[in-house]
Amino acid sequence: MSSEKVYSQIVQLVKQAFDLARSVGIQNLLQPGLVKEMVIADILGHEVITSKRLADARHPDHPHITYEYLTCKEGGSGQFDKMFKYPPEKREQSLNRIRRNNKVYLAIFYAENQMEVKVIYELEPTVVEAEATRRLDRSSNDISHISFTEKWARAI
Repeated sequence: MSSEKVYSQIVQLVKQAFDLARSVGIQNLLQPGLVKEMVIADILGHEVITSKRLADARHPDHPHITYEYLTCKEGGSGQFDKMFKYPPEKREQSLNRIRRNNKVYLAIFYAENQMEVKVIYELEPTVVEAEATRRLDRSSNDISHISFTEKWARAI
């Protein structure tokens, strides 16, 4: 089959996926990270939250119970982007992105098949917050990306 035919089939399938997504209120299926969040939510029985300003998912029966998902492929690290060390009010907002959740999950996807999850680590927000705080305190930057590896998650 030619590349052009394969591209055409892929586009048709993505259009079908867009229609399905819109039918459940997901307006931007290609939003960065959303498909992986959907894979994780499907495994864990959570409901995805599509707003980038909120947690990643919630309990389907108790919407006030929220979850954060960090994802990476094997050998990588999941991260919280743009965590502020200073000023203090932005630091609190950054740490609240961890605190607001009932659990934080680090999902490792296979490098050769990034639609398939290798393992999911369930992390306590207090532990993640303590590590994020430690790293922010040691950072020479006012804004940092705080990364969490599988090795770190396995060790805690």
